[in-house]
Amino acid sequence: MRIGLHANPHRPVAVELARQILAAVAGRGEVVLSEETRGVDPALPSAPWASLSADVLVAVGGDGTFLHALRRTSIPLLPVNAGTLGVLAEVDGRSPPAMESAVERLLEGRYFLEERTKLAAEIGAKSLPDAANEYVVHATQVGKMADFELRFDGRPAGTIRADGLIVATPTGSTAYALSSLGPIVEPEVDAMVLTAIAPFRVEARAVVLGGLRTVRIRSLRPGGGCVVLPDGDGEHALGPREAVTIFRSPRRASLVRFGASYFDRLRGKRILPWTEEEGEGGPGAVLPPPP
Repeated sequence: MRIGLHANPHRPVAVELARQILAAVAGRGEVVLSEETRGVDPALPSAPWASLSADVLVAVGGDGTFLHALRRTSIPLLPVNAGTLGVLAEVDGRSPPAMESAVERLLEGRYFLEERTKLAAEIGAKSLPDAANEYVVHATQVGKMADFELRFDGRPAGTIRADGLIVATPTGSTAYALSSLGPIVEPEVDAMVLTAIAPFRVEARAVVLGGLRTVRIRSLRPGGGCVVLPDGDGEHALGPREAVTIFRSPRRASLVRFGASYFDRLRGKRILPWTEEEGEGGPGAVLPPPP
């Protein structure tokens, strides 16, 4: 098996975990490092994203590290959490038994792949990088609202005044969209979530759209433009009255999974809207009989 390895070079704990993974794989599989990770072991081969070839890519870091990798490669990704939340993570890097088990299962091929939707976008003839979480369309000036015109499948839907808009995948529904009071959507659902950021009308928050919809957002700001951010990585200018068109990408994100359910991975991250503690109202609680 050929294993790719990428670690967030700015997180010492991620670099140390990457070295532990290398020690566990030694002599049992071929390893190639991402170019950004070559400092973990200069003796190993490394490659830029465009030419990185592997059966599986192990990414060590937080959700930002995983999204960074998903934007740059289609290799199936095993996310190992060395950050804070790690919503996308399959393995807790802080648990040595979990790490040991993950390496064994990976080398023995005892895993399955989970496909996740990505979004694509265009500004005129310019294609933007795919987004596994979301595209954010935001007023250029901080603290300034903008008027946005919305079209679904080319048909006018209306206008909204807000700081910005988020078009998220189900994967991204637990990220920026959630902090803007959007709903949590299971990854299996074929949908997009359109969420307003600090809208002028506070009741105007989120809409769940079918996955085959095309969303066109045009800035109506006469005196200034907006920016479009794919997964928070890099800004793309959206000029006055210029539009961005967002739609489901033909490319998919592929994640290595060992069997934990979606809601199991969210447990303990203070994301779910119900209590997770044992006791009154929690799992296993004995409720009094109805009156």
